[in-house]
Amino acid sequence: METSQSNDPCTPSVAVVPVGAACDLVTVPTRQGLEAVDILRRGAGDAVGPVLHDDGDGTLAFLVPPGTAAAWDVPGSVCTETDGRGLRPDPEPPVEGSDWLLPPGEADLATDPAVLRRALGEAARMIEAADSCR
Repeated sequence: METSQSNDPCTPSVAVVPVGAACDLVTVPTRQGLEAVDILRRGAGDAVGPVLHDDGDGTLAFLVPPGTAAAWDVPGSVCTETDGRGLRPDPEPPVEGSDWLLPPGEADLATDPAVLRRALGEAARMIEAADSCR
């Protein structure tokens, strides 16, 4: 398994998960998730991995490296640990009523949890600012 290194000493190295490997899943409300996807795609490189959209639940789910759930603490989101069971990146949506916003194959790696954490925070601030202008 490859590892990506960060120049930030406060950010641990993150396992890079190839398509087909087990992963954890960070789930957020659709609006915040879409903002985060935009933020991540504007960033440098391939900052966003596969993203699953569940229209019935109104959520987006980001595939992240296994083990992320153990330390995930971002308010307004949930990180589900798979322990190698359950969800694996597959071109077919894993749940009825869901579909890939960014399917495996177009996004080969899991999203770096530290990068996702920053994007979700920025997205929440943008939404709060937009809502306060109404």
